[in-house]
Amino acid sequence: MPIARNLIAALFFLGLTLQGACARELTVEPDLVVPPGFSIEVLTDQVPNARSMTLGERGTLFVSTRKLGKVYALTDLDSAAGPVVTTIGEGLNVPNGVAFRDGALYVAEISRVLRYPDIETRLGNVPEPEIVRDDFPTDAHHGWKFIAFGPDGKLYVPIGAPCNVCDEAGYSVITRMNADGSELEVFAEGVRNTVGFTWHPDTGEMWFTDNGRDWMGDDIPDCELNHAPEPGMHFGFPYCHGADIIDPEYGDGRKCSDFVPPALGLGAHVAPLGIEFYNGTMFPPEYRGHAYIAEHGSWNRKAGKVGYRVVMVRMENGSPSAAEPFAHGWLNDEEVSGRPVDILQLADGSLLVSDDLGGRIYRISYQGG
Repeated sequence: MPIARNLIAALFFLGLTLQGACARELTVEPDLVVPPGFSIEVLTDQVPNARSMTLGERGTLFVSTRKLGKVYALTDLDSAAGPVVTTIGEGLNVPNGVAFRDGALYVAEISRVLRYPDIETRLGNVPEPEIVRDDFPTDAHHGWKFIAFGPDGKLYVPIGAPCNVCDEAGYSVITRMNADGSELEVFAEGVRNTVGFTWHPDTGEMWFTDNGRDWMGDDIPDCELNHAPEPGMHFGFPYCHGADIIDPEYGDGRKCSDFVPPALGLGAHVAPLGIEFYNGTMFPPEYRGHAYIAEHGSWNRKAGKVGYRVVMVRMENGSPSAAEPFAHGWLNDEEVSGRPVDILQLADGSLLVSDDLGGRIYRISYQGG
């Protein structure tokens, strides 16, 4: 048995999959920590300001940016030479959100959503994008958008609060619309700034992260994991934060019991963004069926930085019980080397993690041991 394990480890080190197919030898990150039996490696460091990720039908990985105004396409993810990175859009207005459906890539700028039809067949000659809808607010504050198609076939588009805390009509909502931009409607209210949502693979119900307000102290209020099984729910912002904290400016006459409480508090200022439920088979059973969340990290906490990691939220009977570190090491002695943004599961069961500070895409795999 030890001989077999050593042989498997040697094959992996040489860059071969257990099926015997050739694969790239990735760069292991010694400063990052994952549970025993797992590895975290750099898939590519050629994606500056990497943010949201989505996969095309032919396996193309599309990666957005926020500050650079670009969208990338990565092909040949398992090539020995590394993925081929192509810039397919530039000069865009904070193109944070990307989603894929029926051969087309959807890109969300601050005030509009674009569509690149048949994109995977046209990476070498990218067409001019079509405008799906261009009447979203133009506010830059929390104006960047994460987008995704739900199981109902609709494109979900959040509109973040244009402030730290304020009560503005038409903001702090998650909207949804048809793929052609028609029939825009509000799905959820009271959402300060979600930059990550997904649907449970078994129930089809939405789960989303939300960033808590600033300037109430180092330790309150919590950033949140929320559950929206149906439309029309109100999650409290700007009147109530977390489960029971009334806002000092906008909470007069309000009760937190009037709103939907978070499914789980994640801690103040950790800035949870991307979320993915793991339904693959590569990871051991105790790591399956749970939610993985990228914490971008705090920016204004006085007592020390928090976040800058990936956490696993254990799901027990359909409810989250606790968040525990899964991948960390981007924060060491107050020095930050990376900021996780989004999480995406590949067909083989490995997880990708984007890092907009380091301009990297990481791949987390399990080899056993």
